[in-house]
Amino acid sequence: MTLQLRRPPVSPAVLELLERSRLTLESACRTSDASERYLDAHLGALRAAAALMAARTTPSPRSRPRSVWQVLPTVAPELGEWAGFFAGTSGRRADLGRGGWLSAREADDLLRQAEMFLEIVQDLLGVLQTARLPDSITPVSLRAAEAGPDKLVGRG
Repeated sequence: MTLQLRRPPVSPAVLELLERSRLTLESACRTSDASERYLDAHLGALRAAAALMAARTTPSPRSRPRSVWQVLPTVAPELGEWAGFFAGTSGRRADLGRGGWLSAREADDLLRQAEMFLEIVQDLLGVLQTARLPDSITPVSLRAAEAGPDKLVGRG
């Protein structure tokens, strides 16, 4: 006789966060702008982490706001390296918000990492992947990618 552990049912709020994560990553796959792809990939990973935290914790009215990436290792120690990785990308994300530039490769790499992270979170929660992300992504616009940070319209 084998012992099977039963997971508690996943709440609709958690399922909604996972779906929003998937949709955000799908949007990242379809954009031709490297900055937008990076921002969407980061947001998709953030939503996946929020889903896991929502499933494993109960909000406390006394807790102070902290980064999801700071809290995730305490809620899911097995994701500590992922939390460190995405915490490291937060600075780059903030830089993009101030008009920074990045390569198509950086955006594509983060998208792949965010996709893997979502799959890991779904697996940890026992949630089957409902819809696959596109097998291929829209190429980044060559004009913007080749221009570099100092040659883009509106930057000088």
